[in-house]
Amino acid sequence: MDRIYLDNAATTPVRREVLDSMIPYLAEKFGNPSSIHSFGRETKRGMDEARERVAGAIGASPEEIIFTSGGSEADNLAIKGTALAVYGKKKHVITSAVEHHAVLETAESLKRLGFDVTVVPVDQYGMVHPDDVQRAITPETFLISIMHSNNEVGTIQPIEEIGRIAHSAGVLFHTDAVQSVGHVPIDVKALGVDMLSMSGHKFYAPKGVGALYVRRGIRPVPLINGGPQERKRRAGTENVASMVGMGVAIQLAVAEMAESFTHEIALRDRLITGLEHLIPDTKLNGHPTMRLPNNVNISYLYVEGESLLLNLDMKGIAASSGSACTSGSLEPSHVLMAMGLPHEVAHGSVRMTLGMYTTDEDINRVLEVMPGIVDKMRAMSPVYQKTACGIKDVCVNAHDCCVAPRN
Repeated sequence: MDRIYLDNAATTPVRREVLDSMIPYLAEKFGNPSSIHSFGRETKRGMDEARERVAGAIGASPEEIIFTSGGSEADNLAIKGTALAVYGKKKHVITSAVEHHAVLETAESLKRLGFDVTVVPVDQYGMVHPDDVQRAITPETFLISIMHSNNEVGTIQPIEEIGRIAHSAGVLFHTDAVQSVGHVPIDVKALGVDMLSMSGHKFYAPKGVGALYVRRGIRPVPLINGGPQERKRRAGTENVASMVGMGVAIQLAVAEMAESFTHEIALRDRLITGLEHLIPDTKLNGHPTMRLPNNVNISYLYVEGESLLLNLDMKGIAASSGSACTSGSLEPSHVLMAMGLPHEVAHGSVRMTLGMYTTDEDINRVLEVMPGIVDKMRAMSPVYQKTACGIKDVCVNAHDCCVAPRN
């Protein structure tokens, strides 16, 4: 059975060109880039080229890029590092209810240090409203952190407008762009952000490498102390091979973005339209137009999401119920709950994220098998049995189903 991978928001495979670029730095070019001899200078050149590629892809300068172990560390450095830099002077952070846990948990950790955190709400599409951010700013606010696009439902936030609000109030602005970089155009100057997080394995680089853009003049306090690596902003011997791979991956992603954008949107929209047409009581989650080109997040009423994923997996189709970082949790998605979905609807959600290797045949296969899986699961649901006979309210007791119309 051919397997179909529709979980590219969780991670992507390493491209062949990326792997080829890394191999020399895993074998013959092995010197420590901090060493002054030729072995060290050789790997430092590779690292410098990677930094230039990453910076060039987002409109930054190379000295504004701090390599990290991934998106979570980049988020932590941006938020905790900035908080520590203003410790004792200001103490208020603003973020949103649909952020990745790397942001929400980091903000939560600041409370234990005496900081205040405001979590602004979102609308039914998962969209942050700039007016809510504006109203949350106080004289104590030093940082706003709002993600560029949501990892679960794909909604793209009004980052430029929020950036203008932040700067007009003299507040720094960070955005978690882990799901956006490599998939949609990113220019840090046009966006008006002071810090931006990214992660290599979301755009066909290896896991374990990411970066934080930090605008020149801003100095978050390092979270890892030791040597003077990364201009004294992150200690530790550099992961040179992965940095090189990330540089090549982001350069390829930007060069091919127009083509991949067209490819993914065509498949995404065909998948959404097909599922809505073939399966009743289907709800698309996230913004209908302001969404990532590769994201499909759908709730099937009266279906349990984890069981749906297992049934898909038995058909060779890999998808997700939301963030890969919370897989296995029995709690409904905090993103869907923040958007106002009822508990039972949030539990019936599936995220399918497409990629450069997704094909028309993959989409055809999903459209072929999904209706049967949903039908089978609904056939076992007393709640759906009741609604199917004309009672639209959610059935509380199984024996009530289809016995009589409710007065």
